[in-house]
Amino acid sequence: MIVRNTQSEIVNQRWYRAHDGGTATMLFDSEELEGILFFAHAELKPGKVIEEHVDPYEEIYYIVKGSGLMKVGDEEQQVSAGDATWLPYGIPHRLENNTDRDCIFVVAAGFPRNQILL
Repeated sequence: MIVRNTQSEIVNQRWYRAHDGGTATMLFDSEELEGILFFAHAELKPGKVIEEHVDPYEEIYYIVKGSGLMKVGDEEQQVSAGDATWLPYGIPHRLENNTDRDCIFVVAAGFPRNQILL
């Protein structure tokens, strides 16, 4: 069994800047996972933006605390704690913290089934 906490030593060694706006850390990545690319904890401070980008995999952003403006393709929607947003493979997306409170979210990433080579 592997249990990770955002305060764990190995997790603290995995912090990085997320698309010029947020900070994130890999709770689990390809060193441990077999079917998922990564599972990360991220923070977006007020006024900051996860810049629009396209990933070579699909993701889910799950808002744990706070809120922000999510853009996926041409659609925008305010998201808040409890909301999960699917980010399809190859579609531009961004998250803006347009509030005065921190936005905390987790990100799970994996390859779409039609992209997996068996």
